Amino acid sequence: MTTILPLWALITFAAAFLQNIRSSLQKHLKGAMGTSGATFVRFAFGMPFAFLYLVLINRLGGAEVPQPNAAFAAWVVVAALGQIFAQALLIHLFSFRNFVVGSAYSRTEPVQAAIFGLLFVGETVSAPTIGAIIVAVLGVMLISIGRTTLSPSSLVSALFTRVVGLGLLSGAFFGISAVAYRAASLSLEIPGYERNFLMQAAFTLCVSITLQTLILAAWIFFREREQFARIAAAWKISAIIGLVGATASFGWFAAFTLQNAAMVKTVAQVEMLLVIATSILFFKETITKVEIAGVALITTGIVGLLWAA
Repeated sequence: MTTILPLWALITFAAAFLQNIRSSLQKHLKGAMGTSGATFVRFAFGMPFAFLYLVLINRLGGAEVPQPNAAFAAWVVVAALGQIFAQALLIHLFSFRNFVVGSAYSRTEPVQAAIFGLLFVGETVSAPTIGAIIVAVLGVMLISIGRTTLSPSSLVSALFTRVVGLGLLSGAFFGISAVAYRAASLSLEIPGYERNFLMQAAFTLCVSITLQTLILAAWIFFREREQFARIAAAWKISAIIGLVGATASFGWFAAFTLQNAAMVKTVAQVEMLLVIATSILFFKETITKVEIAGVALITTGIVGLLWAA
């Protein structure tokens, strides 16, 4: 590790910060229009900003717009669908009493991303990196269960429940999505095209967010058509969500283009530290000993990973 953080890590920190803001705004909006509507605005209102970034990088940065190929098309479809499935499963977990356990297991995403990266695109990570990833994931899981009354015995018995299965499946789709987004962006490095990670990220974002918008628009049209009126009524906050969400996604895709998905997603766990800080500073909540241990593990894992990188 150098004395200066690598560019991909700085981008990841910024993306995690923006994602925390977007999630808070979406949670507020969910009460007004439901899950499908709040999810839709993230993509639909973010799409114009995604194309704006593409145009700016092309016109002001002078980066050439890449020509998509078959590999890119396949990977971006897998990534876009995987992200939708992952979020749908995570939202479904809200209907269970012990949602917090399932959500904790969905945070195994970095570990699963490392596995899928090895299986699908042949990316390997070093033993110290794997150790750092596992430490950070354990920290996230501790924070996720830090305010529950679960005992060690009940946690062990909970390993074989439907909620844990759904949480792991959600994490799997998140992991697949991250690996697929990286593969899609890297597949744009074709002969005759000058590599530009910002353009690759912006182009991948534009294609994926358009596909996701069309899929969710069709779903709402056939299943919850009344949501469109609620979305139109909340266009101001939806526009803010779109701007923040598209900017965060652009950051994720740029980081994926520069570094493998497992490492990016591990550093992204800094978002949990932001959540803890927000609860203490703004909501005046106290932090439990388990949460303190979780914070320590996440910090150790991220520092260890950056050191190993």
